[in-house]
Amino acid sequence: MKEQKKQGKLIVFSAPSGSGKTTIVRHLLGIEELNLEFSISATSREKRGNEIEGKDYYFLTAKAFKNKIKNDEFLEWEEVYRDNFYGTLKTEVERIWALGKNVIFDIDVSGGLRIKRKFPEETLAIFVKPPSIDELKIRLKKRKTESEDKINMRVAKASAELATAPLFDTIIVNDNLEKALEEAKQQVDAFINS
Repeated sequence: MKEQKKQGKLIVFSAPSGSGKTTIVRHLLGIEELNLEFSISATSREKRGNEIEGKDYYFLTAKAFKNKIKNDEFLEWEEVYRDNFYGTLKTEVERIWALGKNVIFDIDVSGGLRIKRKFPEETLAIFVKPPSIDELKIRLKKRKTESEDKINMRVAKASAELATAPLFDTIIVNDNLEKALEEAKQQVDAFINS
């Protein structure tokens, strides 16, 4: 019988938009011994700025996204705003595991919790918390990527997302970036080597 290759771990980072999860994930990807590969999400939203197909996201039309849902091609997916879908393709996780790597996700709260429910033993779900809602609003405005209405929508959504923090394995409060980066590295390293 062929020996089963050890499956990689799943590292989920979720947080309200503007909490710093993407910064933390990028930092961890640069640490070679963690053996991480980024899970590229699929989305039906328009490209922003310098985003690249197959690097930042897999950009799909709403119709194509709905077809993939119908064909059960997603590990998790969500309609974040009307006809604005985000999700993780099963083939993406399979691709990364085939490389012998651990998968790291930068995804919304409900997607993160769905992955944790599907793979409870293989998943470390980390919630990144901003110091406050006010600080979150300041960070979103500094990005200069969205309208005031979109920012207000994200801030309103953040309050609901913050309520889910206790459902995650661990919470990192990002009030000091250096401290948050170190804490994330230690937790991911401990989980991968457990």
